Amino acid sequence: MPRKVPPLTDMQVKKLKPQEKPYIVTDGQGLRLLILTDKKVWEFIYESPTEHKRRKTTFGTYPQTSLLEAREQRETYLKMIRKGIDPIDQKRTQKIEDQKVHESNFQNVVNGWLQAQEYRLGKETFKRKQALFENFVMPVFQERNIADITHKEIAILLEVKAQQHPETARRMYQYFDDLWRYACSREYCEVNVIANIHKRSTLPTPKVKHYPIITEPKPLKELINAIYRYSGHVSIKNALKFVLHVPLRASNLVTLKWAYIDFENRSLTIPRAEMKSKNADPRDFTLPLTHEAIAILKEQYLFTSHLEYVFHLNGSHINKESPTMALKRLGFNDEVNGRKQTVHSFRGTFRSLADTYQREHNCSYEAKEKALDHAVGGKTERAYNHKADHFKEITILLNWWSGYVLAMMEG
Repeated sequence: MPRKVPPLTDMQVKKLKPQEKPYIVTDGQGLRLLILTDKKVWEFIYESPTEHKRRKTTFGTYPQTSLLEAREQRETYLKMIRKGIDPIDQKRTQKIEDQKVHESNFQNVVNGWLQAQEYRLGKETFKRKQALFENFVMPVFQERNIADITHKEIAILLEVKAQQHPETARRMYQYFDDLWRYACSREYCEVNVIANIHKRSTLPTPKVKHYPIITEPKPLKELINAIYRYSGHVSIKNALKFVLHVPLRASNLVTLKWAYIDFENRSLTIPRAEMKSKNADPRDFTLPLTHEAIAILKEQYLFTSHLEYVFHLNGSHINKESPTMALKRLGFNDEVNGRKQTVHSFRGTFRSLADTYQREHNCSYEAKEKALDHAVGGKTERAYNHKADHFKEITILLNWWSGYVLAMMEG
């Protein structure tokens, strides 16, 4: 008959002192206290009901874990063992489940999803998407587990946004669909609830709305002359003049750096990572610079050559909206009468008139699209022709365009 171990008392445990070698005192039923030179550790020894061998785990150190707390933990583990559950395996499984619950938190899933996209999205696009979730979506779902969010809740959110901004609601639908696909692929949830949302009844039919562009000769002539006579800040004026001749996207225009300008070879080169079309061409985006574009840059060089950005204002590059605001002040904000122009509109003006006057420059469709950094053809076609060099043809095209713009100058 095994000898019955007398249980420990609080006073005994408190008085136990370190010795030259570690030693053990037992409390019975597998619970014991290991006395080391610097601490006292509660240990629990048991026979695994699944592996049928002795296993050992710990319940913390004394006095952080009291004798009473250690006994309560022992009783919890003994109940599990009597049910055929191994406490160590159960603890490990629970830890994995808790980690999964943490990772499946909506806030954490969105953070991971956004992080995975940051490298392939333009800076402005990424900021807008991030802001939409932070300002409109997170306040509703941030403390929830993504697996617990229902399609009805998402549908209500989309309907609310559709009443405020229909186009934003349609983008949100696409964002949500991509987010849930991301979550399903990483096993944060099992079902893409967006697939159960009836898009047509939830979201209004979009009204196709193109950027306003000025192409008619009379208002275009007035626009060109107003820009050249603009009396505001030199960086705003020269940015507007430059984009007249070089149809960059607004984000690329305002963040243009002197390091991207090659005066000797009369060209500009923007790293592919900073372009909207990151996968359209593996090469950096390069454009020829016309005589007038070079002249505008040389004038701006007198003011900002010692700085990083070409169009510098108030300690950094000019704001993306500043040139468009200047156009409004110049009177080009009347869409009804065909007199509205934004910075982005210059790309449309260039592209439309390049088609209208095709016979004058005789440049190919590919050259016109490449000048705007648009992807040409499908993925397979681009895989074979991405090395095609249209630089010389684009030089002809942009020289024609600069000539067209300057021909409208008065005096």
